[in-house]
Amino acid sequence: MPLTLFFAPFNLKKNKMDTTKQKKTPVFSGYQKFIIAILAILQFTIILDFMVLSPLSAILLKELSLAPSQFGWVVSAYAFSAGISGFLAAGFADKFDRKKMLMFFYTGFLLGTVLCAIAPNYYFLLSARIVTGIFGGVIGSVSFAIITDVFRMEVRGRVMGFVQTAFAASQILGLPIGLILANRFGWHSPFWMIAGFGILVGIVIVVYMKPINEHLLIKSERSAFQHLIKTLTTKHHIRGFAGTILLATGGFMLMPFGSAFSIFNLHLTMDQLPLLYGVTGVFSIVFGPLIGKMSDKIGKFKTFAVGTLISMLMVGIYTNLGPTPLYLVITLNVLLFVGISSRMISSSALMTAIPAPQDRGAFMAINSAIQQISGGVASVAAGMIVVQTPSGELLHYSTLGIVVICSMVFAAIMMWRVNQYVQNNPPAPPPIKNA
Repeated sequence: MPLTLFFAPFNLKKNKMDTTKQKKTPVFSGYQKFIIAILAILQFTIILDFMVLSPLSAILLKELSLAPSQFGWVVSAYAFSAGISGFLAAGFADKFDRKKMLMFFYTGFLLGTVLCAIAPNYYFLLSARIVTGIFGGVIGSVSFAIITDVFRMEVRGRVMGFVQTAFAASQILGLPIGLILANRFGWHSPFWMIAGFGILVGIVIVVYMKPINEHLLIKSERSAFQHLIKTLTTKHHIRGFAGTILLATGGFMLMPFGSAFSIFNLHLTMDQLPLLYGVTGVFSIVFGPLIGKMSDKIGKFKTFAVGTLISMLMVGIYTNLGPTPLYLVITLNVLLFVGISSRMISSSALMTAIPAPQDRGAFMAINSAIQQISGGVASVAAGMIVVQTPSGELLHYSTLGIVVICSMVFAAIMMWRVNQYVQNNPPAPPPIKNA
C-alpha cells in the first residue's frame, strides 16, 4: 500500500486544521488596528476644531463684538485657506514620508488652534483660523493616502467606516464638552482642550507610527509643479475630482440651514436640538463600521447606490415637512444620515483606488482641496436659493431639496464611471512592511 494512502487521513485532518486557522486569521493586524484608531482620533480633533465654532457663535458675537458677516468670515476662512493649501501641498505630497508630512501639518494645525485659544480680537482670531485651515485642510488627504498605502482595497470600506465615525463622535462627545468648558471658563477653553488633547495624539503618532515611505522607491523626475499639473490633468483623476464636486455640492447645501429649518419650519425647540443631533450621532457611530463592512462585502458602488436612493428619498420627504413631532424628525434624520454615511464611506474607499502609489498624496490633497472649496461654493449657492421670512420660516427649502437630489443623480453617474475604471484597473496590494 502506498505511503501516501496510509497518511491520507492524517493529512486530511491537518488540512482541516490549517483551514480552521486560516478562518480565524483576523482581518486587521494589531498595527493596522492602531493605525485605524489613531487616524480616527486625529480626524476627531480636526473636525471638532472646525465644528466647535458654530455653537460658540452666540458667545463670540457678544465677547468680540462681531457682526454676523464677520463671524461668517471667521468660519469660511478655514474652508478657503484649507482648499488653497491643498492645491499648494499637492506637488510635494508624494516627495516625503507620509508620517513626516502628517506630523508637519498636524503641528501647524495645533499651532493655529493655540493661536485661536489666545486670540484677543476679531482680526487675530481671523488670522488664527487661516493658519489652522492652511495646515488642518491637508491632514485629511494625508490620512487617506496612509490608508491607501497600508490597507488592501478589499478592507478599505471597513477602515473608512471606522475613521468616518469621528464626525459623529465630535457631535456626541466633543461639542457638549466644548460648550460646557466655554460656559464655565470662557470661549477660549475649547481650543485649549483641543490643543492639549492634540499634543498627546501627536506624541503617540511620533512614538508608535512606522515610517510610510514605500512610494518614494518609485523614482520620479517631475518637479513639484509638474507633479501637480500631471495629477490635475490625468483623465481618470478628473473623473474622481468631478465626483467629489458633486458629492460636496449635495452634502454642504442642506447643512448650513439644518438648525434653522428644524426650529422655524419643523417647530422644534432649542432644547430639543441636542437630543436630535445626539441620537443621530449615536446611530452614525453604530452604523458607520457596519456600512463599511457592507461596502467591502457587496461592493463599494452598490453600497453607494443604495445610500443614494435612501438619501434622495429622505431629502425629498425632509425638505417638504411642516411642523413635525420630535420622534418623527429623529427617525427621518437618522435614515437620512444612514444614506449620507453610506455614500461618503463607500465613495471615499472607492476614491482611494484611483491614483497610482506615486500619485496618491497629490491626488488626495487636490481631492480634499476641491471638496473644501466646493462645499463653500455650495453653501453660498444654498443661501441664494433659501429665503427667510420675518418670522424666521425658511422658504424654497423644497427647491433646495430638488437641487440636492439632482446633484445626487449626477454624482451616482460619475461614481459609476469611477467604479468602471477601478474594476478594469484593480489597485496593487499595499507593501507587506506596512500591511
